[in-house]
Amino acid sequence: MFSVIFPGQGSQAIGMGKEFFEKYTLVKELFKLADETLGISLSKIILDGSKEELDLTINTQPAIFLVSYSIFQVLKKEFNLDLNKAKYFAGHSLGEYSALSSANYLSFKETIRILRIRGEAMQNAVPKGEGGMVAILGSTVEVIENILKDNESNFIVEIANDNSEGQIVLSGKNEDLEKLIKFLKSKSIKNIKLPVSAPFHCKLMKKATEIMKNEIEKTNFQDSPNVLVSNVTAKKISNKEDLKSLLIKQIENRVRWRESVLNMITDGVDHFIEIGPGKVLSGLVKRIDKNVKINSINNESDIKDLSI
Repeated sequence: MFSVIFPGQGSQAIGMGKEFFEKYTLVKELFKLADETLGISLSKIILDGSKEELDLTINTQPAIFLVSYSIFQVLKKEFNLDLNKAKYFAGHSLGEYSALSSANYLSFKETIRILRIRGEAMQNAVPKGEGGMVAILGSTVEVIENILKDNESNFIVEIANDNSEGQIVLSGKNEDLEKLIKFLKSKSIKNIKLPVSAPFHCKLMKKATEIMKNEIEKTNFQDSPNVLVSNVTAKKISNKEDLKSLLIKQIENRVRWRESVLNMITDGVDHFIEIGPGKVLSGLVKRIDKNVKINSINNESDIKDLSI
């Protein structure tokens, strides 16, 4: 039994999807439609732009979705792989939108439009330089939760991503993160300050939540027989009204990726197919359970190894 999973921010690279773009008309058409829908040349940013431009959240989010969705369509239409047989669809943060669209809950045009708005809203929710994120390596969620609870009067920091065994990401204001880092150093807990422009998935994203609430409520979601696993609850979901509500909550809430993967495995999934740029999720899944089968689809040669 397999699940299809889609990467989030941090997986982007200049030239991602280029092989598919050059070979398949349907990908060229999707890139063209993306440019027309957004009124910018997103395809140029992806294929031969600067890394700085691609790394802007406002561009990164629709760009990763465009490449992930394009590869998904190539697998379906050019290789006749019935990916809708997947037990679950899931994605990490913005990857949840790639999952939604690929699972037929949201049209391509609606998804890319809303991700441009989401990227801008998240980028601008906190003044530049005011907030950030720190990755904790080799610790557990329980240990970190206790540290944050015991030090509330010293610093206010939240768990943004529970990614895998031994990889947790925290968000907060930079002044609080500096205090946290000092504390972690005193406890010999390994940490890395991440090169991001904002503190995602925490209460500091309140302004972005308000913008996205307005956008999501007026967006036309369709019914679909496919089942998603939500970032917010780590549980399965297929009701479009519940999906809307959870997408709004997702902006400020923890991405429960480790729990999501464990719940899928408990429910019989033994094969994960990561579709999109990079291999970040494949690495996380491997750390969560090294016994499951994983395929990461970045280019055409990856497809030769894929059987479902």
